[in-house]
Amino acid sequence: MKLLCTRPNCHRPENFFTDLDDQATLKTVQQKFCMTCGMPLILDGRYLPERLLGQGGFGAAFLASDRRSPTLRQCVVKQFQPAGDLSTQQLALAQNLFEREALVLDRLGAQHPQIPNLLAYFPLEAKGWQGTQTQQFFYLVQEYIEGQDLEAELADRGNFSESEVREILQEILKVLEFVHDQEVIHRDIKPSNIMRHRNGRLYLLDFGAVKQVAQGTGGGRSTGIYSMGFAPPEQMRGQSVFPSTDLYALAVTCITLLTGKPAEELYDSYGNNWHWRPHAQVSAQLAEILDRMLLPTPSDRFGSAPEVLRALNATAQTTLPQSLVHFLNSLLHLLLNLLHRLFLPRLKLHPNPYPHKSPQVLQFLNHCLPHPPLSRLPFWPVGNFPL
Repeated sequence: MKLLCTRPNCHRPENFFTDLDDQATLKTVQQKFCMTCGMPLILDGRYLPERLLGQGGFGAAFLASDRRSPTLRQCVVKQFQPAGDLSTQQLALAQNLFEREALVLDRLGAQHPQIPNLLAYFPLEAKGWQGTQTQQFFYLVQEYIEGQDLEAELADRGNFSESEVREILQEILKVLEFVHDQEVIHRDIKPSNIMRHRNGRLYLLDFGAVKQVAQGTGGGRSTGIYSMGFAPPEQMRGQSVFPSTDLYALAVTCITLLTGKPAEELYDSYGNNWHWRPHAQVSAQLAEILDRMLLPTPSDRFGSAPEVLRALNATAQTTLPQSLVHFLNSLLHLLLNLLHRLFLPRLKLHPNPYPHKSPQVLQFLNHCLPHPPLSRLPFWPVGNFPL
């Protein structure tokens, strides 16, 4: 069985243990250590790292198996390492912040189906390697979402259509509405942090607040935890973050999916604005919504996810295809004529035929047809539609 070392910069992280192929040994062995650096491999006594999923400046993510699960259930183990040489007091602060953020993630995942469940969190103190001092690591274990993130989708299939981006907005904005109602800001929305499960459902991953713990800081202010190109000005300046901070990053995500271009290529640093419209074919209504989400001043953007949803839904109502409008009008006209021929065969068209209608017929038609009721129509429409 292969176990992967999670220590950063380990020269040979792959370790092979034939004795772990035996299920009884796998369930009972106390610990295994990296053959190269001596790092403990069985995390928290149960999680077996098997494959590196991703790596960044704040840590790494591994696909792992839970040996305490009867089926060796797969999960994602995320490792965070505090930056620099922190004092004992700073490490204690970082651990407290980590525990606090883990509680937030546990609450979010338990209450919303599109946020992965938190399964465990724990610190790990490992002996130094190659003369280094003892190292402190923090780990989160989350539900494994089997699928593909939007960054990988874009690379595989090319630009997204307007309808596809609208669907993404509808789903993720509803998730953000819940997150913001919990007084949480994601801080790191980008295509790679939106995962599409094999069943089509979108998940929001990797909240930036936990990465903030790796720097030993906390609070409502930004501390350099962002992805270049997706973060708005207030976040890059280290100022307070708001719900509109996440809306800005979501809009950048959308324009990168629509254009297929990196965010850096779409931003005009000289003019201090986004220049994405020439590279995408979208309706003016959607473009205006995205442009407002991308405004540099937080107060000029939409203030909340529900505001964006209302704008999207209003746009959808005003952009109903004309062909569908004509079809519905014709269908209504046909229905009116059908009812006329069935129930009022002797009535001829004239401006005010209602005195000739019996109250029972008029009541029946008013019940069957949408508003306005027939008694309010200026005339009774009759056409030459073949039945």
